[in-house]
Amino acid sequence: MDRSDIAAMDPLPADAVALIERRIEDEHGYLSWLNTSVDVVERGRIVLSIPFDDKLTNADGDTIHGGVAATLIDTAGGVAQRTAFEDPYTGGVSTVNLNTNYLRPATGDLRAEAEVVRSGGSIGVSDMTVTSSTNGESAEVVVGQGSFRLFRE
Repeated sequence: MDRSDIAAMDPLPADAVALIERRIEDEHGYLSWLNTSVDVVERGRIVLSIPFDDKLTNADGDTIHGGVAATLIDTAGGVAQRTAFEDPYTGGVSTVNLNTNYLRPATGDLRAEAEVVRSGGSIGVSDMTVTSSTNGESAEVVVGQGSFRLFRE
């Protein structure tokens, strides 16, 4: 199914959105430690953010380590795929391939948006973008695309 098919699906139930928020913000040790928050959850789309924190910076103390942005796009791309499941409470998603292109250093809060390109029977593809403040203005700092193995029940 592609974007138009996903857009035609019924909206996600409120308790499914709450489950995604709880698992990312409270229950997942690493994502919780990063202080990840779920800002938007829709069918085929999610927005996650991580606030700037000195503990996430490179040795220069000013720029956020690229691995944090890679974690964010990987998580966002996979969770976006789950929102395209007819039943978002069952099944699973596992990363098959992650392409991450770093465009410029991130010096502020990170915001990742992921959208499903295609959600097939066993493989899904998501596009992801991370923005951050750079020199006082918001700019794309990372773009990527991921392929995910979909385990539908």
